[in-house]
Amino acid sequence: MNSVFSTFTRCALLLAALFNAGCSQTQPDFPISHSTSQSVSHKSTIQDPAVADSVALQALNADYQNQVNSVQQLADKIGFLHITHDNLATFRANEAAKPYQPLAEPVANKKVIKGAAGQPDVTIYIINAQQGENKPALLYMHGGGYILGSAALSVVGMQKLAEQHDCTVVVVEYRLAPETAFPGSLEDNYAALSYMYRNAAELGIDKNKIVIMGSSAGGGHAAMLAIAARDRAEIPVKHQILIYPMLDDRTGSSRKVAEHIGQLLWTTTSNRFGWSALLGQPAGMPTVPYGSVPARVENLTNLAPADIIVGSIDLFVEEDIEYAKRLIQAGVPTGLHVLPGMFHASENVFKEADVSKQFKQIKDDIIHNALWD
Repeated sequence: MNSVFSTFTRCALLLAALFNAGCSQTQPDFPISHSTSQSVSHKSTIQDPAVADSVALQALNADYQNQVNSVQQLADKIGFLHITHDNLATFRANEAAKPYQPLAEPVANKKVIKGAAGQPDVTIYIINAQQGENKPALLYMHGGGYILGSAALSVVGMQKLAEQHDCTVVVVEYRLAPETAFPGSLEDNYAALSYMYRNAAELGIDKNKIVIMGSSAGGGHAAMLAIAARDRAEIPVKHQILIYPMLDDRTGSSRKVAEHIGQLLWTTTSNRFGWSALLGQPAGMPTVPYGSVPARVENLTNLAPADIIVGSIDLFVEEDIEYAKRLIQAGVPTGLHVLPGMFHASENVFKEADVSKQFKQIKDDIIHNALWD
C-alpha cells in the first residue's frame, strides 16, 4: 500500500509541474463509465507493448532518445500511463496536498471576483499589478486536460514570467470538469478577462494590451475565450498564445491519429476522458455545443492574432496544425511552431535537453512580442 501511495504522490508532484495541477477532491456529477466512452467507436492503434515502444519512440527527438528507452519507463517516471475516471480522484487528492508557496516578489494577490450572471464567484491571482502603471497584461489559463489543474500552482511560474516580461499577469481558477461541464469554465475565464478590462486603471494595465495564454487544456480555453470575446464584442484581445493547445474532441475518438503520435504522456485514452467530461457527452459525437470545441467553430474570422507551439509527436499536433491553417485562411495573423520529436509537455519532463531549451526560447520570444510589439 505504501508503494502504491508513493507512486501516486510522485505522479501528483510531476503533474503539478506538467499541468500546474491541483484541486479539491470531489465526486463527479458526470461519471464517465467505460460503457459511456464506448458510445463512439475508437480502437487503440497500439496493442502489443513491444510494438508500442518501437512505434512510439521512433520519431522521438534525438535529445531525448538516450533518456527514454520504453513507454513504460516514461510512465514510471511521470507516474501514469493514462488519466481516467478510475484514478482521477486519487491524483486530485494528492495534488491538492501540494502547498501554495508563492515567491515574495513580484507580489501575487488572491482575489474573488463576481462571476457571470447566474454563475458563482471566481478566484483569480493578480501578479505584479501597480496602480499608476500602464503595462501590458496576460491572462493565463492552466492545463490539465479540462479535469485537472489549479491556478494556485501556476502562480510561481507566472510570477517569474511577469518579472521577466515586465507585465501584469492574472491567473484564473476556472471550474473543472466533469463537475462543471461547458460553458461553466468559459464563463469563469470570461469573467476574469472582463475584470481585467474594466479595472485596468486600478491594476495599472493597458486595457488594449491584454494577451490571453494557456497550455494544453489551458490553450484550448484560451482559444475558446478568443472566440467568445470576438462574438460578444465587448473586450478586445491583443493576442492569443496557444501552447500545445487541446482543440478538437475528435482526436483519438472519431478520428484516428498516426500510430507514432500521442503515445507519450497525453494519450487518446486520456483525451477521450477529458473531452467527454467537459462536454457532458462522449467525445467525437456529431454535434457539440457552440464554442466548446474550437476546431469545430466554422467561422474563425476576426479573431485575435495567434501563435501556436506544439511538438511533432504530441497528440495534438495534427489538430493544432489544422487550426493554424484555418486561422491563416480566415485572415488571422498566425505563427505556427512545430518542434521535431517533442511529445506533450516534454520540455517539462526533460528540461535540460537542447530541444526543450529551444522550445522555451521560442515561447519567451512569442510572449515578449505579443505583449510589447
